[in-house]
This record gives sequence, C-alpha cells and structure tokens, in this order.
Amino acid sequence: MKRLAWLLAALFAAILIPLALGGSELFQRLRSFPLQLLLAMLGMIVLCWCLNALRLRLLLGDSLNGISPLKSLGIVMSTEFAICATPAGSGGPLTLMALLARNGVRPAKGSAVFATDQLSDLLFFLFALLGILLYALFHNLSQKLESMLGVSALLMLGGLCLGLGCARYHRQVITFNGYLLKRLNTQAITRRRWARKLLHFRDALIDTLKMPRRKMLLVMLLTCSHWALRYSVMYLALRGLGADVQWAWTFLIQMVSLSAGQFSLLPGGAGAAELTSAALLAPMVGKSTAAATILIWRVVTYYFYLLAGGPVFLLMLGRPLLNKLMRVREA
Repeated sequence: MKRLAWLLAALFAAILIPLALGGSELFQRLRSFPLQLLLAMLGMIVLCWCLNALRLRLLLGDSLNGISPLKSLGIVMSTEFAICATPAGSGGPLTLMALLARNGVRPAKGSAVFATDQLSDLLFFLFALLGILLYALFHNLSQKLESMLGVSALLMLGGLCLGLGCARYHRQVITFNGYLLKRLNTQAITRRRWARKLLHFRDALIDTLKMPRRKMLLVMLLTCSHWALRYSVMYLALRGLGADVQWAWTFLIQMVSLSAGQFSLLPGGAGAAELTSAALLAPMVGKSTAAATILIWRVVTYYFYLLAGGPVFLLMLGRPLLNKLMRVREA
C-alpha cells in the first residue's frame, strides 16, 4: 500500500509541474486545443501498440506457439505498462519474459527477443540523430541544438558499440561475470548456472538475428514507424496550440526529457521529464503554451499507457507479478 501511495504521489507531483508553470492561462490553452487532434494522437498510440505487436510476432518466429494477434497486442500493452510503472523501465523485460514463458517461450528466447527489440530501437535513434545532423548542415540551427545533437549521437553510438562489443567478446563477458560472482562469494553451482543462462541467451540471440533479411528489414520498418509516430506527439501538440517549432527540436526535447526521467528512478520519469521539457520548451514558446504542450504530451504518451495498459496487465498476469514489480521498484 505504501508503494502504491508513493507511485500516486509521484504522478500527482508530475501533474502539478505543468499546472504551476502555466498558471491560469493553462486551462484557456487547453480549451482551445482541437478535440479531434487529441483523439487522433490517442489513435496514433493504439497504432503504435499494433505495430509493436506485429514486430514481436516477427521476432518470435517459430516460437509463436499459437500466440494469437490479440494476445500479442496484450503482451505489448502489458509490457509498456510495466515500463511506465517502474523506474528506468525495469519491469518491462520481466513482464515480457513472464508473459512469453506462460505461452511456452523459453526464457533465453524471450530475453533474446527483448535484446533484439532494444537493438532495433537503438539503431532507429542513431539513424534519426544522423538524419537531423545532416539536416543541420543545410539549415541554420541554434548552437544549443547542434550541441545536443552531437552529445546524443555520441551516446547512441557508444551504446551501440558497447552492445556489439559484448556480442563479439561474449566469452570474456561470461568469464568476467563469473569473476564478479566469485568475488561476491557466490557458490560454484550458481556461477555455472549463470554461465549456462548467458550461453543459452547468446544462442537464442544468434538464432533470432539469423532471421531472413527481408523479415529483419520489416522489423526495422515497424520500429521506425512506431517511434516516428510516438515522437510526433509533442510536435502535433505544439501545432494544435498554434506554435511553430521544428520537428527536430521536439524530437530532441523528448529524448533529453525522457532520458532525464530514466535517471531519476521514478516510475516513467514522473516529474523529471516534465521539469526537463519545461526548461527546454518555455524559452521557445512561452510558459502557458509549454505547460499545455507538456500536459497533452504526457497524457498521450504516459498516462494513457497506464490507464489502458493497467487493466490488460492485471488480466494477463494478475496481482502477484504487479506486487513483484513494485518490490523491484522499491529496490
């Protein structure tokens, strides 16, 4: 009960930030926002879930084991809910692998699917940043935007290199993991069990990445479509409020804000994401417009995930795993 109260307090504080920033003008700005555009943005999120469900089915390949398209959609919605309800999205992999295991998918295969999914996401963001950098070469962007582009691109490239390095030198990674476990006075049988798990994960990841090239390109196309839709929400919110801001700016603002939210270790970055986006948006469009934009953006890309995904999560996994996720969040 205490954990749930902490979660609700964090969500309430996140709502208070745009309310305090916008003041009395906030509600006037919200009333002027087109309802049809808001419904269209919510429809974009539903489409994102469908795209991710199709991507999951492609990555599972022969391991689908009779998982229906509707159940695939439920798995995606439950996983997204867990990501939003736990710090740094720590409950996402646990939820995905638990749901896949209930449908006969081995844990090694489930973790390989999650790793491949994350790798495709990382590639999208890297290519998107490179595209914005090319755009910056032919357009006059601010120095602040260019510095954000450079730092973000370096971080993405570093993450990709780290992942490829771990895959290339997996034997050394397994040896180092065993050394760490030994230093922690872990029993030999436990160290061998973890080594087997890592080897099974490696084999499953290799098997997943060996899918036909056409299918892999389709996975990347679905990834790009999903993130392009999701990262257009802030841009559309600004347009609906009458502000003219470059899409590249909104893309970077969302990246920086959500990254700050991950480091805050609060569920969904509640509070930190709002503060960071407010600091970046307010000087450009004014406090009231920035506050209205942030509130609409978070309603569509965060609160809607909790409201729509929560019942699906409880239906598919029930209260025991939810309590386990809350314990992970507290740790």
